[in-house]
This record gives sequence, C-alpha cells and structure tokens, in this order.
Amino acid sequence: MPELFHDEHDDVSVIRQRYKPDVIKGDMDSIRPDVLNFYRNLGTEIVDNSSDQDTTDLHKCITYVLDLMSDDEKSNLCILVAGALGGRFDHEMGNVNTLCRFSTTRIVLLSNDCLIQLLPSTRHHEINVLSSVEGPHCGLIPIGTPSGSSTTTGLEWNLDNMEMRFGGLVSTSNIVKGETVTVRSDSDLLWTISLKKQTCS
Repeated sequence: MPELFHDEHDDVSVIRQRYKPDVIKGDMDSIRPDVLNFYRNLGTEIVDNSSDQDTTDLHKCITYVLDLMSDDEKSNLCILVAGALGGRFDHEMGNVNTLCRFSTTRIVLLSNDCLIQLLPSTRHHEINVLSSVEGPHCGLIPIGTPSGSSTTTGLEWNLDNMEMRFGGLVSTSNIVKGETVTVRSDSDLLWTISLKKQTCS
C-alpha cells in the first residue's frame, strides 16, 4: 500500500484516526478482531459478508460503492484501489479478474511500483501520462482472450494491427515516449505503467 505522509512523531492511534475508513466490508477472515473493534469504536460501519464466499472482498466493496451512486455519478466514477498488487499472486489475479467483472467501471489497481487498469475493447482509449509520477515503462497485455488486432501510438515500440496472446507476443517492457498514448484493440487489454518513487522534502 502506498505510504501516507505523516509526522514521524505521530502516535500510531493518531494516524489510524486520521485515515479512518467510512466502511469496512468483506468476509472478515483476514482482519484481526482488535483492529475491527478499534475502527468500530471510531464509528466505522462494519458490513460482514462472510456468507458470500463466491466473490472477493474487492468485488464486495466495489458493489457497495456502485450501489450508493446514481447512473450519472457512475459514468464519471474512478475507483482507486491501493495495495491491490505486490502480495500473493492468487490475490493479485483475483483483483485483475475484478477489473474484468466490472469492465464498464474505471478501476485502477495501485501498488508502490505501478498501476493497472482495464482497457475495454468497446472504446478507443487516449491515455494522458503524467510524466512527473508515471513511466516510462509500460505494458499492454491481452486478458481473457487473445487480441487479433491491437494498434497504439505514443510508445517506443508501437503496435500496428498486431496480434497478441499468451504463448505469443505480449507488449511488456515498452516505453512511453510522450504525454499521450492511444490504444485500440479488438479485445480487452490490461494497461500497466510504472510509478516513479516520490521523495519527501
């Protein structure tokens, strides 16, 4: 999970209160009882979905957010998921699968090193790269089905009506060359870009 800036002399409980979540939702199998009680006592709403073992905690939380929003609000929604990468591989793949299950919602998975989001084949994508914090390394990976045709601009090694599939070509270790990248594909792709390490002054 990305580090949150705070005074090094702050007490741990002060930091926890500063970043108190509105809601904790999931099957509650991986949260310590003392942590749960701490936030419950701070007024955080606890939603226990332990009866549902067919969806991940991330899936449950995204459903919760979407249920609170109107259709107009959903059209401009971007959900940022901190700490979604860098742990157990099966958890990471579960989170990637959640991107596919909510393909009409913009969801960004974030780690200390990179971000990932789904680029649905139903749209032509124009990605604005914030070069002060993103890049230069990036990748485009077909997910679910092979891509028969993918075309890009703005990369060191652009794709020109290229086929991509596992067991064949996938565009990893590519380089962003400008402030804008465009992507068009006949299948859903994962877009990933590296994040630059930030230093506190």
